[in-house]
Amino acid sequence: MDASDDPHIHVETKTAQGGAAVRGLTASVFGLAADAPAQVDSGCGRRVPYAMTSPLPEKVTCLACREHARAEHLRLAESVERLGGMPGSVVGPREARLAAGRHRGLAERFAGDGDG
Repeated sequence: MDASDDPHIHVETKTAQGGAAVRGLTASVFGLAADAPAQVDSGCGRRVPYAMTSPLPEKVTCLACREHARAEHLRLAESVERLGGMPGSVVGPREARLAAGRHRGLAERFAGDGDG
């Protein structure tokens, strides 16, 4: 199936790292508006149009991408919690628990059925 024939909404491979959020932050901090890429690598391993991706669990209809995003958010939650417990960390234990909780919440939403 050609990417143009794919009706599914996907997630970017590094969905938990917020590609679109990073571009937005760069634009707001430095006043630079980087163009969104025409195509991105998706969680299911396909190269898809950026316009056919979403970081919102309720919008993602590709089941493999939903599974990928769930696993990524769970992995990041564990990493953030570890970071918060390290001596000298700039992220305190409370902040780390809150951030990890947000990522676990997103993981749970990605585990849903994707029917919106």
